[in-house]
Amino acid sequence: MDSTDILIFGLCGMGAGYLIHMLLSVVLRNSSVHEVQRIMRQAERDADNIRRDAEMQARDDVLKAREKFEATLALRRSELNNLDTRLTHREEQLAHRMDALEIKERTFETRDAELSRHTQEVAQARADVELQKQAAAARLQELAGMTGEAARAELYARAETEVGGEMAGLVRRLQETAQATAERTAQTIVAQAVQHYTAGHPGSLMTSTVTLPNEEMKGRIIGRDGRNIRAIETATGVSVLVDDTPEMIVISAFDPLRREIARVALNQLIEDGRINPSRIEEVVEKARVEVEQGMRAVGEAAMLDVGVQNLDPELVLLLGRLTFRTSYAQNVLTHSIEAAKLMGNMASEMNLDPVLARRIGLLHDIGKAVDREVEGSHAQIGADLLRRYGEIPLVVNAVAAHHEEVPVESAYGWLVMACDALSAARPGARSVTTDMYMKRLEKLETMAAGFPGVERVFAIQAGREVRVLVQPEAVSDAEALVLARSICRKIESELRYPGTIRVTVVRETRAVEYAR
Repeated sequence: MDSTDILIFGLCGMGAGYLIHMLLSVVLRNSSVHEVQRIMRQAERDADNIRRDAEMQARDDVLKAREKFEATLALRRSELNNLDTRLTHREEQLAHRMDALEIKERTFETRDAELSRHTQEVAQARADVELQKQAAAARLQELAGMTGEAARAELYARAETEVGGEMAGLVRRLQETAQATAERTAQTIVAQAVQHYTAGHPGSLMTSTVTLPNEEMKGRIIGRDGRNIRAIETATGVSVLVDDTPEMIVISAFDPLRREIARVALNQLIEDGRINPSRIEEVVEKARVEVEQGMRAVGEAAMLDVGVQNLDPELVLLLGRLTFRTSYAQNVLTHSIEAAKLMGNMASEMNLDPVLARRIGLLHDIGKAVDREVEGSHAQIGADLLRRYGEIPLVVNAVAAHHEEVPVESAYGWLVMACDALSAARPGARSVTTDMYMKRLEKLETMAAGFPGVERVFAIQAGREVRVLVQPEAVSDAEALVLARSICRKIESELRYPGTIRVTVVRETRAVEYAR
């Protein structure tokens, strides 16, 4: 109990005394003096008792409050002492750490100085070693009589010979081991696949014939001073042969697509009857569109033949274009269909997806449709085309890897290699001589097309003539003569051929106006 409580109890005692005094006054007025005195004595005793009780209670409360306060104060002092002890300990730790940091800083400074010194020493040592190497190399060259490049080349050659021999032996042993375990299974699968599929081997020709309604039509096709036949050859890139064969002319070209466009255009000109240079150009463009529509139909027929669906329309067109592409005289579309069917049969024997296998087989040579227009191998070109037109990665990898130009990522990659080789290696399927001839004609055209100002190039007359169409605004008449001679020199330096090759540079200027 604090001083406020004592004051309250004192006031209460005083109030009680005052009330008693008032009571006694009243009693004295209404009763006898003796009773009043008795009451007063009793009241005083009661007041004293109350006062004593209040004082005792107040003293007890004060003592309790003082004990509680002292206990709280002792606890706080203990906490402060503990906190002070911890702070003192923390300060000592920080002091130790500061000392340690100062020691480390001095150590780092010392090491940094040593490192700088070592770096300078190493740089100097390297410079000395480089000088010694140069001196030793010069001395070795002087003693051996060889330059550094020659010595390096000889060392590489020896290492390549030694390692090549070891690798060849290792590869041979691995091949023998693999062949011993896999040959029987492979022979069984191939035999079963071939038994389920047979096909002929149509060879590609270099000429097409056009039947005429009468002999008079030959003169109209030739035109006055040969202008019509020259216009046909210029627009199509073929050679038109008009001989004594009755009611027939021959179209010659190594490119089947050009030959087909020329054949369709000539048939339309003969049917229409109007044959002149401007009409020829118009009909040739229409023939290109018609042949493209035919290629799309051929591509759809190939899809139906092997059971492939949901190809992009551009891929369908490229498939049809393969019918005008040959490889070693083998028609590429026929080869693709055959490879697709073989892959489907083999996939069934190997518990693979035959539908996916046929899709890969049909598309594996799709790059050959544009490989004469785009740089790169036909496998990589085909993979890029399939990726662009939304084929799945498994199909793209199998096509890209079918000539082992990229790593094979699935069994379908090995399967398409086998079926591609099987279709190409069947007796009568391919002719090396024809393909070599076509490659020579393609190279002729490529060499001539590399000169500036050249617009189009056609190799005709079985490669005995190269017809070069130039841009009239880029090549003048005098420059056309220089260009022809330059092409001849390039052909002479890079090709071997029997006889002679005629180079004809055609520069034609046209002025077109419209009367209204």
